[in-house]
Amino acid sequence: MYQVIIIDDEAKIRSGLLNLFPWNQLGFEVAGCFANGKEAYEFILGNHVDLILSDIRMPIMDGLELSEKLSSKRKVRIIFFSGYQDFDYVRRALRSGAIDYLLKPVKYEDLVDCLTKIRENLNIENHRSPAPEEENLSYYEKLISMVKNYLDTNYQNATLEQAARLVELSPNYLSKVMKEHSNISFSNYLLKTRMDNAARMLKDIGYKQYEIAYRVGYDNPKNFSRAFHQYFHMTPSQYRQNHCPPHGE
Repeated sequence: MYQVIIIDDEAKIRSGLLNLFPWNQLGFEVAGCFANGKEAYEFILGNHVDLILSDIRMPIMDGLELSEKLSSKRKVRIIFFSGYQDFDYVRRALRSGAIDYLLKPVKYEDLVDCLTKIRENLNIENHRSPAPEEENLSYYEKLISMVKNYLDTNYQNATLEQAARLVELSPNYLSKVMKEHSNISFSNYLLKTRMDNAARMLKDIGYKQYEIAYRVGYDNPKNFSRAFHQYFHMTPSQYRQNHCPPHGE
């Protein structure tokens, strides 16, 4: 795990960043939280830190001063966040060695994307392979695997909102992740799962077609028949005729 510290003079923000982000899944461990740059600087001098996530405006020692003090001592990546969309702040932050500048309130997806890129760069610099327990899966691959497992077992009542809560993402961002990091969208994977299970049940004459419709998430059998026909280019009855032996055989 790469070591990260959080610096902000607001306790609520420190707590939110500490508890709301999947640090371990992203390959990071939070080594400490600090209220100002001076506290963080003293910690860094005696401990290994790979990444600093810091506010800019803080009492005693602000983020920019901390960055300048560290620039001559050791290499530590810094992500600054601030409520001030001021070009001078951005320019000074980047000149002082910051690798990114995020506006408050920090968006979940922006920080996840940023941390993922940093981890990949750190892996390259350290010639580090993914840990065996990660099974060579990236954060997004593991996330998508969780979503697909959820859909495979809950296809009758599955929703994008429920899946998003499962992986602690917003529905919109989960939809974006599925499109960008998988070869199939959320809605298309749910449809595929429902249709594949419907086809499997149609091969068993013990299931009535209206029962199959309900079991795969359709309250209206006509809507199920329409969706099935669009997917397989044949009606459920035709599919059953083609895949079930006639009675008596």
